[in-house]
Amino acid sequence: MNMSLLICPKGHESSESDFCSECGLKLEGQLPKAAGSCPDCAAPRGGGDFCEVCGYNYSTGAHGELPVPKPPAPAVPAWELRITVYPTLKTEDSPEPPLDFTPVVVRLKPGSNLIGRTSAKRAIHPEVALDQDDAVSHRHALLDLRADGHLWLRDIGSSNGTKLNGVEIKALEDIPLNDGDVLCLGHWTRVNIQAVL
Repeated sequence: MNMSLLICPKGHESSESDFCSECGLKLEGQLPKAAGSCPDCAAPRGGGDFCEVCGYNYSTGAHGELPVPKPPAPAVPAWELRITVYPTLKTEDSPEPPLDFTPVVVRLKPGSNLIGRTSAKRAIHPEVALDQDDAVSHRHALLDLRADGHLWLRDIGSSNGTKLNGVEIKALEDIPLNDGDVLCLGHWTRVNIQAVL
């Protein structure tokens, strides 16, 4: 007689190895119930919260419930602007561009980002300050970085307008932006837009 407990097909624990000591059913091929085994199917218990054979939940006692894996959240891009001076953008009325201008990289913050020129007197402090170009309005345009990661542009009635990929945009109209788009504004300011994952 085998003294380790066996589980009969009806789920009874039996001290007999050939027939169930409770109901008499034949126990041929049944697995012994070891310490730390699944109470549902008697498989040896692994290290997790669920039985690897039948899915029994050791924490809740639920039967056959396997955890549903959560899909990874989609990556939300950060957005960066690379601000440069392009002398070829100047017109006959434009002053000479600064020759010593070093390109500037600005990472946008979530929400509205003002493009414009700083004015301490008027308390205007743009997130994207283009102080090198006096043809940029103090409040020129808004870049709206939304919670879903999408970026939108709105010219807010600037004096000299804004071009997106070489085309003049309408004031007060929201326009979605894409990675690689280029803004041109002022006398000779160029802003390259880049999504960073």
